[in-house]
Amino acid sequence: MKLLVIGQSVADIIDFKSKKTLKPGGIFYSIIALNNIKKSQDKISLITAVDKKHYFLFEEEYERLDEKIFNQVENIPIVHLKIELEKERHEKYENINQNLVFNIKDLNLYDGILINMITGFDITLEQLKEIRKNYKGIIYFDVHTFSRGLDDKMQRYFRIIPYFKEWASNIDIIQVNKNELRTLCEKETEEEVIKEVLNYKIKYLILTLEGKGAKIFFKEGNVIKSLHEPAIKINVKNKVGCGDVFGALFFYSYISQKEKNTGKALKFANIAAGCAAAYGDMSEFNNLKNDVFSQLD
Repeated sequence: MKLLVIGQSVADIIDFKSKKTLKPGGIFYSIIALNNIKKSQDKISLITAVDKKHYFLFEEEYERLDEKIFNQVENIPIVHLKIELEKERHEKYENINQNLVFNIKDLNLYDGILINMITGFDITLEQLKEIRKNYKGIIYFDVHTFSRGLDDKMQRYFRIIPYFKEWASNIDIIQVNKNELRTLCEKETEEEVIKEVLNYKIKYLILTLEGKGAKIFFKEGNVIKSLHEPAIKINVKNKVGCGDVFGALFFYSYISQKEKNTGKALKFANIAAGCAAAYGDMSEFNNLKNDVFSQLD
């Protein structure tokens, strides 16, 4: 299996329980999850931007990639994250890069394309349309920080995403959390938003629920249906990157299956995200495959 991943690399300065640490962030979490779950024959390609100053943060995982399509920039984004256990995190940025630049002759060599809008400026609508025009496979889209605008103090705030219907019309699977869901359209209730977005002709809408697990919504005819996977019981040590791990491993599981079983992929991803939340150190991702498969039925 060949998977193409698209998203910005950022350096996170994380303020959690009054302690600040510098860590690799952004698309890094998708990659560390894929690197530690994939089979030997799987191939992972990454489109991202890197700089010389911070590459040491990413080097160990990025050098394991099968294909590196890197934009060399002077400075990658630095994100100041203040994490609170019961609230949405606060984000302030330094350095917002422009969209990633790439030119791949045959996108259909990939079994799936995962786009994670780490900064919200990772690709443009025109780039997405071009990908869709030239690609017959499945496109997975994590809304992520695309849900947030940027003010003059470089702080991020939730807003309605402009022209999201046009974006969605070029996507197969969309991932959001509860706050991001409300940014997809002007509808007021969760039920109304879900109904509206599924009318954009996407295949699946995934809603991550942190301590309550995750849901996937889809239509059979004119009927909206859903599956729910409850969270696994863990001692939370980390709240950064768990959604990225979830998305990467839902998509990995889904496109790896001949039968394309969404329930199976949802359970796989939910366990993986729970494991990521329980890891206090990046080195623990080396145990991800064993930790996930040991909890599958």
